[in-house]
Amino acid sequence: MSLIILRLVFVLVASGLGVLILGSGALPTDSPLMAWGVFIGILLLAAGVIALDIAFPRKKLDTISAIYFGLIVGLFLAYIAGLALTPLFPHKEGKLDAIRAAVQLVLAAVICYVCISLLLQTRADFRFIIPYVEFSKQVKGRRPYILDTSVVIDGRIADVVETKILDSQLIMPRFVITELQGIADSSDRLRRGRGRRGLDILNRLRSNPDVDFQIFDRDLPEFAGQPVDLKLVTLAKHLEGKLITNDYNLNKVARLHGVGVLNLNDLANALKPIFLPGEQVDVRVVKPGEELGQGVGYLEDGTMVVVEAGRDHINELVTIAVTSVLQTSAGRMVFGRYEGTRHTDTEPGPPRKR
Repeated sequence: MSLIILRLVFVLVASGLGVLILGSGALPTDSPLMAWGVFIGILLLAAGVIALDIAFPRKKLDTISAIYFGLIVGLFLAYIAGLALTPLFPHKEGKLDAIRAAVQLVLAAVICYVCISLLLQTRADFRFIIPYVEFSKQVKGRRPYILDTSVVIDGRIADVVETKILDSQLIMPRFVITELQGIADSSDRLRRGRGRRGLDILNRLRSNPDVDFQIFDRDLPEFAGQPVDLKLVTLAKHLEGKLITNDYNLNKVARLHGVGVLNLNDLANALKPIFLPGEQVDVRVVKPGEELGQGVGYLEDGTMVVVEAGRDHINELVTIAVTSVLQTSAGRMVFGRYEGTRHTDTEPGPPRKR
């Protein structure tokens, strides 16, 4: 409702400006057609501005702020440059010299463009934002997430983002995209497939209108001579963000540098069901284990289950009694004792506790 009122007021103001221009004597009084043309043109200009505003409802505050500040700084510098040019182009008959006016207009256009372009390219470095908006952002604690190569190739990040758990901006560095392209162009078929899957995941994230996805294509001076992992850590510190990765070594390096890390493997392990000793679980034995008499099965979430006395029940859905649970860096392992066979010809459903 407030926007509707604002637009109506804007149309009324435009109408008033049209009447003011017609009454100022700037136009010939003997040409009513021209007068009506100017008045209708002002109204059409106001309607065009409103239509453009409606066409782009989601506006980036940092982009708009960069443009505003760029114009202000550019016009101020152009004014200073005009004062500096005054001795070179003195007044003639009380009027500003036409050459000086032309030079000042050209300088104003160039300086404004340079200032706006500079702020748009470096808006991640400078906080040209309305103070209360930036303060609100700090209170919420929203920090950007920088994506690693491994987490993009893994593919689960797209599903996690679509659950809307991560509501912060996702940053994809240009050097990571370059690394993905190199993997996608590899002569190894498996490696090439992984790289192409990573590129597909990036396209999926970028095409999602609910995801604030940005590509960071600047080359910071600190990147010189650094490997990809250290570039990611440096970028996370530069943007005051967090890394999303599945790489165990990168996880350790980032924490050593004081950079926050979200490890999708840790997240997946945290969401796996908790099994206590003595609980009964249904699992299908798929292969023999390393020890004598052991069988190995997997739950739907990928948790490995080692079944004592399960070697003779391969391809059978059995009930086990949990004896222990082992948590490792690679995931969670469940050890259990064979209790009985449930089915031999049907697929198992979700893990069933008793």
